[in-house]
Amino acid sequence: MRAPDGTVRHAYAELAGLLDNLSIDSLVTKQNAAEELFRRLGITFAVYAEGGSTERLIPFDLIPRILDRSEWDLVERGCIQRVKAIKRLPLRHLSRPGDH
Repeated sequence: MRAPDGTVRHAYAELAGLLDNLSIDSLVTKQNAAEELFRRLGITFAVYAEGGSTERLIPFDLIPRILDRSEWDLVERGCIQRVKAIKRLPLRHLSRPGDH
């Protein structure tokens, strides 16, 4: 949200203004409400370990990541590169363990 010099990055200017008007208690309350909603809707994943599994919430940030155009372009190029690389893999490398 902030540049290395501590200033608010341009992409976050509007959000920073909104956050300046919220107390820490208000943010904690909103985070707790969001987590409760995720639990009720079942937005979870199972972590399997010895002796069973544990349901955990999908990790999320109450404060969104905002990308400017140049940052999004970098993410887009990376996604395209990875999809191209995956398409070049033989299908046997994409099967699940035990399916062989």
